[in-house]
Amino acid sequence: MTIPKKRLIIAMTGATGAIYGVRMLQVLQHQEQWETHLIISSAGVVNLKHELGMKRVELSGLADVTHGINDIAASISSGGFKTEGMIIAPCSMKTLAAVAHGFGDNLISRSADVVLKERRRLVMMPRETPLNLVHIRNMASVTEMGGIMFPPMPAFYSKSDSMMAMVNETVGRVLDMFGVNVEGLYTPWEGL
Repeated sequence: MTIPKKRLIIAMTGATGAIYGVRMLQVLQHQEQWETHLIISSAGVVNLKHELGMKRVELSGLADVTHGINDIAASISSGGFKTEGMIIAPCSMKTLAAVAHGFGDNLISRSADVVLKERRRLVMMPRETPLNLVHIRNMASVTEMGGIMFPPMPAFYSKSDSMMAMVNETVGRVLDMFGVNVEGLYTPWEGL
């Protein structure tokens, strides 16, 4: 009997940091027990091209299933479709606001709403600085609903010598929250 794969939704929005979503998909591609469901916003596609020189079709090739941003009838828009949860990497302030206020106007915010209502894990990687009060309140609101705010901030104690090492550390820490095997991506802090 075949063991069903664990499903994880990866969403990418128009905030800077497309490398985080791409790297997560690359790591999960090599995890045969995981199935990825990708959603990317129109602004996310612009960032993907600008920051990484990547096209949407190349990104889709990294995912098991790709859903259109406006496909509200997609499998992941229903709580009956079992997933381990969702990561929004990077997460724009617009998407954060939509999730914080239950404004499911596209598949990203609808899927995040489903994850929260089903009490599954939602990790959002907000990318904006400095923060204004509404950003902070929206983060607090999602946190109160059970979501996890994980701004991609480098940990300097690891003495990473490259940007990719810093990206890998953040990606490893986020994926580890879902029980993904992240061996080799980063070294957890063991103390001095």
